Amino acid sequence: MGNRIGILLFDDVEELDFAGPWEVFASAAADRPDDRVVTIAQRAAPVRCAKGLRVLPDHAFDDAPALDVLLIPGGQGTRREVDNPVLIDWIRGVAPGCRWVTSVCTGALLLHEAGVARGRRVTTHWAFVESLRARGDVTVQERVRYVRDGNLVTAAGVSAGIDMALWLTGQLHGADYARSIQHRIEYEPAPPYTADV
Repeated sequence: MGNRIGILLFDDVEELDFAGPWEVFASAAADRPDDRVVTIAQRAAPVRCAKGLRVLPDHAFDDAPALDVLLIPGGQGTRREVDNPVLIDWIRGVAPGCRWVTSVCTGALLLHEAGVARGRRVTTHWAFVESLRARGDVTVQERVRYVRDGNLVTAAGVSAGIDMALWLTGQLHGADYARSIQHRIEYEPAPPYTADV
């Protein structure tokens, strides 16, 4: 049986927070017909992302499938969604049935509000480390790309979600397969200010 991976979307979600992991997971699923990657939002209406990209989710909360992996991205919208009881209750209800629960950037704030990250080790975008710590009952690690605590895996800002998704692909399908996906998507980070040009 394959893995069903669900990526939460909401207005003002940061594009690369979900699109980077989507690329990794969807590339892996291309070889594994039983795996499926879907996007899920509160309503089945287009989601306007932080930089203006519009995305039509595959499912609304009321028709979302059971998930093996849940990914919660970050972005400006998390500041609003942390006070959205419908979204928080959905996370709270879905997370216990997942093999893995993950976040990128300030998605960790939503996991904390839903109770999933409480009492756990996590990370988030560097600019929100203190905000997350101030919420209490959480150990926030800094200057790391991602942190695993049991079945909870949280990634720092934006591009760190790709690192986390590749690691998780290794957990699901083996490290060699994850490396082949890394090669396929040509993810060989060479930041422009240190690249040899």
